[in-house]
Amino acid sequence: MNLTAAIVAAGCGASPSRAALFAPLLQLACDHYQITAPLDVAAFLAQTGHESQRLLYTKELWGPTAAQRAYEPPSQKASALGNTQPGDGQRFCGRGLIQISGRRNYTLAAIGLDLDLLNHPELLEQPANAAMSAGWFWFNNKLSAIATAGDFVTLTRRINGGTTGLTDRQELYDAAKKALGVA
Repeated sequence: MNLTAAIVAAGCGASPSRAALFAPLLQLACDHYQITAPLDVAAFLAQTGHESQRLLYTKELWGPTAAQRAYEPPSQKASALGNTQPGDGQRFCGRGLIQISGRRNYTLAAIGLDLDLLNHPELLEQPANAAMSAGWFWFNNKLSAIATAGDFVTLTRRINGGTTGLTDRQELYDAAKKALGVA
């Protein structure tokens, strides 16, 4: 599937300039991680568009909020993310087009992407790495099968842990399907 800037703009809800920047990078991620079926690509674009606030952010906005404070040890959430050191919550905050979060996930992504993310977590903020990390996450969490089955709610739960932003994600998904010519 050939991702054009127009398809990425529609599917991610992105501005033309952000879509033009990310289209070839998302194409590389899709090709590398075998995200090729039309419904799979549409879901991938919609989810990355929502998670990155329309390809604007490759790093989680940090308050810290009450939820973000729970990423710091010693909390159950921190433990689930593999955050063991003081400051791990902020250091390993969500980065990439699908927010990779936590020391454990950064360790796995570092291996999968061959990047020194433990010493340089900011590498996931770079557009090429942000796009590849989203493809890596999609592939490693076996999201293509869910996407091609059309189970968008389960897909959202797997990415978000809940259904936060489901309406927006669904609108982007519908726009992506239309841009890709998928019924």
